[in-house]
Amino acid sequence: MSQDNTIYYLTLDDINDDNIIKNHIYTDLNSNYYFSDDFSEEFYIKLASLGFISTTTIYQDYLYLLPELQYEYAVLYFNDLHISKKVQKLINQNNYKLTINKHIDEVLEKLDEYHEPNWLIDEYQLLIKKLLNYKHPSIDFAIKSIELIDKNTNELIAAEIGYKIGSTYTSLTGFSSKEKKYRNCGKLQLVLLAKYLEDNNYTFWNLGHPYMQYKFDLGAKEYKREDFLKIWEESIKK
Repeated sequence: MSQDNTIYYLTLDDINDDNIIKNHIYTDLNSNYYFSDDFSEEFYIKLASLGFISTTTIYQDYLYLLPELQYEYAVLYFNDLHISKKVQKLINQNNYKLTINKHIDEVLEKLDEYHEPNWLIDEYQLLIKKLLNYKHPSIDFAIKSIELIDKNTNELIAAEIGYKIGSTYTSLTGFSSKEKKYRNCGKLQLVLLAKYLEDNNYTFWNLGHPYMQYKFDLGAKEYKREDFLKIWEESIKK
């Protein structure tokens, strides 16, 4: 929440104005959340390219997009990747595979079952599906559904939704099976994703909020907004 409890409404014109972005929004360290009722592809991709990570909120029975320009970000450079012994054992067993955008409808259903409340709903969910086949004229953006599949049963075990911009990948939300036999498979999905990103020449992985220990266990480091935006602006153009 914004530190002064003020949440400003954003439009496409606002975020297309470099003066507003550079001299007001980026430098306003009293504000992190904004809101909008614009669920268009163009608005969403432009927000993402500027470093916003968008969720949703319901106010008076109406769903709003809730873009956040965070105060801090968790960032993983792949030479810092840490693989635990338990995850390495799962890798060695070779019982799982990673797929991309093969099971997105099931992923969205599982996210709804897993999260209470789930913010990836209604217009946002429809937007994600539209973005799968949407090509922005000037921003290298692509939605990614990252899916961990049990090779023996073809069951979806863990997954997340995120997006590529330039040579960066940003996580939005995910889930992993709570069944005992799939313990540590959520961590396995993260490690296999990191390896996939490294193999495909991504510069870094933006894991969003730096408040969950698993991100640091994976090897991520915390960047303040100003420092994050410097590496972000360079990498989304690659």
